[in-house]
Amino acid sequence: MANNVFDLSELRKLIDEQAAVPPRPAEEPPAEEHEALTFPPVLLAPDAELAAAVSAVPIVADAIRLTTWTGAREVSADGHLREADAAAAAEQLALPAARLRLVWIVAVNTGLLRIIGGRVSRGPLSTQLTVEATLEFWDGVVMDVLDRADDGLTGSAVVDGHLAEMLATIYSVRSGVATANLARGILQSHEVAFAPGPVEMRRIAAALPAELLEALSLLSYCGLVEQTAAGRTALTPLGVWAIRRDLLREGHDAPTTEEVEVFADLSAAELVEALVKGSATQSAVAGWLERRAPESAARDLIEIAASGTAGQRGAVGAILEELGPEAEAPVRQALGHPMTRRYAASWLHIRDLEAPPLSPEDHTWIAVDSLAALMHLSGPAAGRLDPPEPGEDLIKLVAEMPGVDHPDTIAVLDMLAAAHDDQAVAKAARKAAMKARSLEHTKLG
Repeated sequence: MANNVFDLSELRKLIDEQAAVPPRPAEEPPAEEHEALTFPPVLLAPDAELAAAVSAVPIVADAIRLTTWTGAREVSADGHLREADAAAAAEQLALPAARLRLVWIVAVNTGLLRIIGGRVSRGPLSTQLTVEATLEFWDGVVMDVLDRADDGLTGSAVVDGHLAEMLATIYSVRSGVATANLARGILQSHEVAFAPGPVEMRRIAAALPAELLEALSLLSYCGLVEQTAAGRTALTPLGVWAIRRDLLREGHDAPTTEEVEVFADLSAAELVEALVKGSATQSAVAGWLERRAPESAARDLIEIAASGTAGQRGAVGAILEELGPEAEAPVRQALGHPMTRRYAASWLHIRDLEAPPLSPEDHTWIAVDSLAALMHLSGPAAGRLDPPEPGEDLIKLVAEMPGVDHPDTIAVLDMLAAAHDDQAVAKAARKAAMKARSLEHTKLG
């Protein structure tokens, strides 16, 4: 999806609430940066049932009717119906001009119609599709619709600018979202992203309710949303399928219930291993924790972190991140182990629980451990870590690394020296690695 400017901290909070896990600490929303999100698992309707419903979607039905009406005729230079033909089609098919244009785009792009040499005729798409092909057709329809957000899809520049995030929000709440809450989220996101003045914000706030209702009407016409009995906006079964497909394309973690259930009965060691290897994503964690007492789960995880690799500690940390104060007792016990005491203190501090302070050396040790974890973890798990940012602070941090007693210090410095894009950082890492080796030889001697 495009235009990723929704307030990520608010969306994460909403997602966490629906996934029945404690919300993460508030984050500053990124300006232009794309960040992968983890969405709660969804139960998809059977493929055959979804495929059977595609032809009944109003925009699909109209695209088929338009294909029949069009037959073979000349088109304009930009590949659309000529003005007189467009007026005749709109009248005969009872479609407003804006929707007729959208229907035409869908019909052409999905292969219902084909334009060659300035003439349009029936396209190559068969009228008898398999279940799989029908769902691929449906995916193409939705992509065509969402891609029009940059070209005034809904008639509201504000709604179009936040359309992808609005649909992601509705996706995360299967019971539906009240229209007032959708409007509030769009306004907050727009204010953060564009910082309009007070007068402009008042104008937008006054116009948005009507614009949002019009946009939701269009999304309903396109088969993506529906009204629940409680008057909320929810995704249709076809909408859930299509928006999940779009989220996956964008690199988000959007699992099905079936995909995460296979991890729920794993042991703590098996789950950590799956996270390290990348065969499980963070979405598996909530279901795994739901079947265990927090204290028991934390105790098993801390035992792995205390004796494991940096990668295992990184995976354990991602799981413990989802637990609240009810896991305090085993985490407090972890203060007594040299490989977990710093993480335990940080975990307790974040939850406003009494904990020993961390020294600058402790923070440097954690930075080394986080970077070492990146050498062990696959992509999804690595994305949960918070390694230090490049720049002068990283150069200073690199210089401090030889002084901390971490088993992976030299490996981390060698990695930075060989792979970091910033030559100043790479140079500092080479110098620090030489110092770390010297200190190691001194200890051995």
